[in-house]
Amino acid sequence: MLGTIVNVIAIIFGSMVGLLIKSRIPERVNIIIFQVIGLFVITLGITMAIKTTNYLILVFSLLIGSVLGELLDLEKYLEKLSLNLKNKLKSSNDKFSEGFITATLIFCIGPMAILGSIEEGIGNYPSLLFAKSILDGVASIALSSALGIGVIFSSIPLLLYQGGITIFASYVSKYLSDALIIELTAVGGVLLLGLGMNLAEIKKIRVASMLPSLIIVVILSHYFL
Repeated sequence: MLGTIVNVIAIIFGSMVGLLIKSRIPERVNIIIFQVIGLFVITLGITMAIKTTNYLILVFSLLIGSVLGELLDLEKYLEKLSLNLKNKLKSSNDKFSEGFITATLIFCIGPMAILGSIEEGIGNYPSLLFAKSILDGVASIALSSALGIGVIFSSIPLLLYQGGITIFASYVSKYLSDALIIELTAVGGVLLLGLGMNLAEIKKIRVASMLPSLIIVVILSHYFL
């Protein structure tokens, strides 16, 4: 789990830098930074999503996963979790929850998080996660300067998520086909597309409720590919 640990350290360090320079950045600059990040995430999401050639698996994974996420009320659960963290830290930042949830989704959903964790799990050198650490460190500077201290705590679910995938991949590596990884990446791309629209304030989409789609696509891919 070396790659994930380095990734966590990069996010914490980047977030601290962002918090230090926050007061020196004008509000209008924060707004444009956020818009740029949003547009970049949209572009990345589209690039990932169009890799699929099995659109029925993509659609049904998103539909089933999103309905399941709504029934479980994952969006509310994440907001409650971030609110509890905020209260324990006695933070006065009104964007704590937004920072925590947004950063968690950005850092966890991307293809490098999934593929990098699998790469390390099957025993390869974690080059993807090291590259991701640099990108996440830079992104966390911008995010924390705009959204505050909540961003730094996204390192906790990142550790659990990427670490979990790494451990899981070490046991089931022989079942992880290229086709399955492509479909998993495509679903993650659609989720990133929704997140990018949230960041750019184009449309509010309940991305957190769609997270079970990442599990559903693995199940459907296993049986139908």
